[in-house]
Amino acid sequence: MKAKLFGWGIAAVGVALAAAGLWLAKTFPEAAGPMAALPYVLIGLGCGAFGHGVGALANAAAFRKHPDLAREKAIEEKDERNVAIFNRAKAKALDRMFYVFGALMVSLALMGVDIGVVLLLVAAYLFVAGCMVYYMCKYQKEMRAFQTAFSR
Repeated sequence: MKAKLFGWGIAAVGVALAAAGLWLAKTFPEAAGPMAALPYVLIGLGCGAFGHGVGALANAAAFRKHPDLAREKAIEEKDERNVAIFNRAKAKALDRMFYVFGALMVSLALMGVDIGVVLLLVAAYLFVAGCMVYYMCKYQKEMRAFQTAFSR
């Protein structure tokens, strides 16, 4: 019940933020300075919050139907091997992030900052997240191969 309420709450906040951002973008199309980027920041935050809320609702529904999966997932999240895999993947992603955001800051300094700023930040964030997912999958595959080699 708590996860379901949390999911609905976050999804509602996301819709409200995105709607406020769209309203600001339509109402004040010629805003200047930080106010020019605010609507798009609100839209981005709203979409992210909505996705997070819907994901929490989907998890709650799946775990409600299959409590054995919920127990298995809880055990898996606390497993030392999975924690080590997550930490190693996060470290690799962080290494990449320094270069990406460094290059992004230089490019922002050299260009006239406008709506492209938001799109560049989103692209950089997605690149870093993609690196983390890639390395997490890679290290899980290595861990499975290591585990099968020594379990014989």
